[in-house]
Amino acid sequence: MRQHWVIGNWKMNGGLAANQTLLAGVHAAESAAAPVQLGVCAPFPYLLQCQQALAGTGVVWGAQDLSAEIGGAFTGEVCGAMLTDFDCSIVIVGHSERRLYHGESEVRVAEKALRAVENGIRPVFCIGETQDQHDAGETEAVLARQLMPLFALLNETRLAMVIVAYEPVWAIGTGKTPTPDGAQAVHRFIRDRLADHSAELADTLPVLYGGSVKPGNAASFFAQPDIDGGLIGGASLDAGEFLAIAKAAHG
Repeated sequence: MRQHWVIGNWKMNGGLAANQTLLAGVHAAESAAAPVQLGVCAPFPYLLQCQQALAGTGVVWGAQDLSAEIGGAFTGEVCGAMLTDFDCSIVIVGHSERRLYHGESEVRVAEKALRAVENGIRPVFCIGETQDQHDAGETEAVLARQLMPLFALLNETRLAMVIVAYEPVWAIGTGKTPTPDGAQAVHRFIRDRLADHSAELADTLPVLYGGSVKPGNAASFFAQPDIDGGLIGGASLDAGEFLAIAKAAHG
């Protein structure tokens, strides 16, 4: 049976005092959300705070990006080995905001996923199409292109550590969402591409949905057979909303 996940992506939000309250709420939500695996992806400066607040709990934490390099003269970058110093279990790679604002290519995102796995960190590998691509009927072609370098760089053992997150760009922070059936069809396509490499991989690798997920619509998405939870943006900044979404993930 595939593990169900609900992972909060704080993006560039937070502060020490606010984080303390939020992390306490997430920890308190853990037992109510079980057996769903909860995770928090915080900005780099707050990883120590996450480690201190969540160590010894069942909630995992991680970062929102990492470098494709292993270290050296790359000012402003953070490598996988640094994330392991803070016991990070997960890291987001290839979020559409990174692809758009930082020009990250499909190959570079796959390289980041490889660096994460090499450091024992599970990459949350984000894929998704823009509004124009969606309207043009290019969703499957775009997703296949984004997945291709991942399959090229990671062998089956390493691929087993990946968590895929489908986030249609047109639904992130816009209030727009696909229908649950529409999201399911895309997730089925993703799982079929996984099956092209390994039936076991397709059966076991979590594929999450993200894009304007809220307590009011989470259950309808998570009820779909190929959607294994969510990567949550704005709603992850409110412990009550995050808990409600997590509860929806285990029905």
